[in-house]
Amino acid sequence: MGELRDRMEHDLVVRGLSLRTQEAYLGAVRCLARYYRRRPDELSEQEVQRYVRYLIEQRKLSPSSVRQAVAGLRFFYEVTLKRKPTQFGIPMPKRAHKLPEILSREEVSRIIGAATSLRARVLLMTAYSAGLRLGEILRLRVRDIDTERRLIRVEQGKGRKDRYSVLSPRLLEQLRRYHRVYHPGEYMFPSKQADRPTHETVVQKMYAAAKKRAGVQKRGGIHSLRHAFATHLLEAGTNLPVIQELLGHTSIQTTMRYVHVAEKNLSAQFSPLDLLPPNEESIP
Repeated sequence: MGELRDRMEHDLVVRGLSLRTQEAYLGAVRCLARYYRRRPDELSEQEVQRYVRYLIEQRKLSPSSVRQAVAGLRFFYEVTLKRKPTQFGIPMPKRAHKLPEILSREEVSRIIGAATSLRARVLLMTAYSAGLRLGEILRLRVRDIDTERRLIRVEQGKGRKDRYSVLSPRLLEQLRRYHRVYHPGEYMFPSKQADRPTHETVVQKMYAAAKKRAGVQKRGGIHSLRHAFATHLLEAGTNLPVIQELLGHTSIQTTMRYVHVAEKNLSAQFSPLDLLPPNEESIP
């Protein structure tokens, strides 16, 4: 797929898609070609649709994984090969609307406390304290810590947007301690090659190990700390637009989902059973 890959990679880069998205889209087309053992530009619309069905029914991929694969295939056929959508329609599976399992404050504290090194503990504290995405943790630089204004600069987050998040005094104290011990260079959490950030797999495994040691059974990777950050702020009375700004959401609707999982909003409600008149008859 050499020449086709080069064309698609060029299209991805000039449109400013993130490196992770580029890899995912290229991987989707590569897997399609491997499945049929043919060049993807030679496949018919029906063959591509059968492949999508294979992903759903036999591979049993999650809806989000299927949607990502379909997005990659659409990009290849509609952008790189310049086929019109009406001539090459690939069905987009419906998005599953699932609410995240929210960690309680006590569970977050246990997970951070279960980290086996200062580096791991400070990384997890930073993720939760500022509500960072995984990629934002990896790209965090020492210069992004604004100690004077008590802010953390998030450079080129999702959607290629810069923003600021809060810098907790408690986190700042730990970051200073971490800096004295590890002496990070450009990146706050570098890999063994000091000029590169830690790989995302290392961070996910770090979180999973701490969560297991803490005895937390709720599902989710390190992104759960970002969900907890938003939910705990909402429960503490922070306004939604402020949370939206801290998270870097383009739409307030994206932030609104935390309203549905905030404990104070749910526990403050009552069941209609409590409105029924009392029944004097005893239940046998």
